[in-house]
Amino acid sequence: MDYYFKDMDSPVGRIRLVGSDKGIAGVLWENDNPKRINIQSYSEATDHPVLCEAENQLNEYFAGERKDFSLPLDFVGTEFQKQVWEALLSIPFGETRTYGQIARQINNPQSQQAVGNANNKNPIAIIAPCHRVIGASGELVGFAGGLKNKEILLKIEGRGGNQMSLWDEE
Repeated sequence: MDYYFKDMDSPVGRIRLVGSDKGIAGVLWENDNPKRINIQSYSEATDHPVLCEAENQLNEYFAGERKDFSLPLDFVGTEFQKQVWEALLSIPFGETRTYGQIARQINNPQSQQAVGNANNKNPIAIIAPCHRVIGASGELVGFAGGLKNKEILLKIEGRGGNQMSLWDEE
């Protein structure tokens, strides 16, 4: 399968969209490790329809006009990683979850650390909202885009840094 990329500016810096005809496969941060996505090579295609639609929807999100993404996704990873990344998609806009809650959601309650590792390797940042996962204490922890960007994304969604949702652990 052929993969393509398009760069865009955003409130969280320059990001690289990576996709195929099947869907979005990556949203990488400006200084991201390109090996965070398990794709060997991709070529620039600024007019690829999947990438252009992703850019449009991300711009709407950053402008506060979009709460949900409606893009085809092309996750490339292990079955466990894909299970975690799919669970991220169920976290509602403006809410947060802990690693423990995600572990329980995927029926693997002892896998909190593995969930954290998979979350860190989420190739489709923002769209698969790994920024909505916080530490059990309510603190912002680990984020490939940096904690400052995580805070910016949560503020876009109307949440501050150390607020926990009704679902958070007691």
